[in-house]
This record gives sequence, structure tokens and C-alpha cells, in this order.
Amino acid sequence: MVKETKTKADPRLDAMATAGMHFGAPKSRRHPSTKNFVFGVKNNFEIIDLDKTRTSLEKAKEFVSALGKEGKVLLLVGNKSEARDVIKQAALRAGLPYVALRWMGGTLTNFDEIRKRVDRLGELEAREASGDLGKYTKKERARISHEVKNLKRFFSGITEMQTMPSAMFVIDSDKEEIALTEARRIHIPTISLSSTDCNINDVNYPIVGNDKAVASIKYIVNEIITAYKG
Repeated sequence: MVKETKTKADPRLDAMATAGMHFGAPKSRRHPSTKNFVFGVKNNFEIIDLDKTRTSLEKAKEFVSALGKEGKVLLLVGNKSEARDVIKQAALRAGLPYVALRWMGGTLTNFDEIRKRVDRLGELEAREASGDLGKYTKKERARISHEVKNLKRFFSGITEMQTMPSAMFVIDSDKEEIALTEARRIHIPTISLSSTDCNINDVNYPIVGNDKAVASIKYIVNEIITAYKG
């Protein structure tokens, strides 16, 4: 049992607490890698030490700020329902690529093939806009329209990502394990918002906090994007 997390009159800690960032996963699901971030337990749920979370967040922001100043690309990934809209809106605000529905295997490790599918989307959209598809039969147009719809669902967020990103930020390192594995394989640094049930061993800049509440996700995403934009 613990008392409420102390904020030491720091407005940043107050904001994090207000967003519910201190609420972790059930104690029974704690991953050993997050042990040092746990302040205690309340009603069988982990309570996260926001002092340590703040320190981790500042390190991540310093890294992201350097990326922004150098004009390097940060890929945002958040496919769980609580994160999708937040990630998409933040990416559009910052002019960054994003994946907010489903990570397609090979997005990084087979980038050339993924680019072919993205280019196919661009080609079909251009033909659609020019009226070129009018020469096809109704059945053929329906097939092409269906193809465009599917390509948009999975690749619309990375259409402007012409080269490999310099870093990747994810919501929930367990949920995005495949994306993180691909990034690690080709030595792309990673940042994550991860709760106490996540494995953060292989994340370069883990931020331990509530990765299930929209308010918590919004807070961290805004901090990262603000740092990137400078």
C-alpha cells in the first residue's frame, strides 16, 4: 500500500499526475525491467515513481530535440485504439510519418518493397484524380478503388517517408514489439511510452508511465512533438 505520489511542488509532476501517468499495470503483470520505476502498490496496481519518469522523459526530449534541429525524421507508431488518433494528429502537426492502424512487417527491414506499395498508392491516386481510370470497366474501377482503400489504410501515414527514419517513437513497447525488433535490427534508436508490464530492456529511451489512458498518451506525445519542433 502507498500514499498518493508526491509531486514536490513541481508543475511538471503535477501535470503528469493529473494525466494519470502514475497508474501502472497490475502488480502480477509487472515486467522485471520496470522494477526501479515502481513507487509502490495501491489496490493491487503499480504506482509509478514520476520523479524517475520525468528524468527519463527529459533524456528522451533532449534526443528528440537534436533530431528536430538536424531535420532528421522521427517515425511515430501507436496502433492501439487509445493511441491512434493522438499519434496521427501529432504526426500531421509536426509533418512526421506515422503508423496508427497496424504495423506491416518489413516496414523498416524490407523498406524498398514497402516503398513500392506506397508508390503504387501514389500512382493510383494520381490516375484517379486525372480521370484516367474512366477508361476501365465498372468492375475494374471497383477493384482499383478497393486496392486504393487498402493501401491508404496501411500506408497513408508514411507516403512522405522517402528514406529510413532516424529514430522511432512508440506507444506501448509490448504492443509494438515487431516494430521495435525491426528498428533494433537495423540500429534505429527507439523511444517508448511503456507501462510497468512492458519489457523496456531493448528500448533506447524508455519512458515508464501509463500507456493505456488517452490523457497520459496525449501528455507524452505532446512533450515529444514539442521537443522535436523546438
